[in-house]
Amino acid sequence: QVQLVESGGGLVQAGGSLRLSCAASGRTFSRYTMGWFRQAPGKVREFVSAITWTYGLTSYADSVKGRFTISRDSAKNTVYLQMNSLKPEDTAVYYCAAGSTIGLRTSTGAYDYWGQGTQVTVSS
Repeated sequence: QVQLVESGGGLVQAGGSLRLSCAASGRTFSRYTMGWFRQAPGKVREFVSAITWTYGLTSYADSVKGRFTISRDSAKNTVYLQMNSLKPEDTAVYYCAAGSTIGLRTSTGAYDYWGQGTQVTVSS
């Protein structure tokens, strides 16, 4: 049974930092793409960042480029999202996802497994 468990969310002031973690278990993810998405109240779920597990190729939404960094630790089967210079508009529930579709996909439909989400709130 595949499980993705996010952690690291919380309340932070604008300009601050948080690091989200996604612990993956239940299968081998070596050929998967791991993604982070977020969903604010009343809005659709949107792509934030993705990384290919094997080669570490990365992709970012324009809104987070230069502020967020995605990485993975193969030994721990964990993906991270380092978020710096946070803004109030980054407030959302952040979801980790795993997809077997080849490439750095940005659509939710390309991902097979999802975590339960972790809340990130940035105060102004």
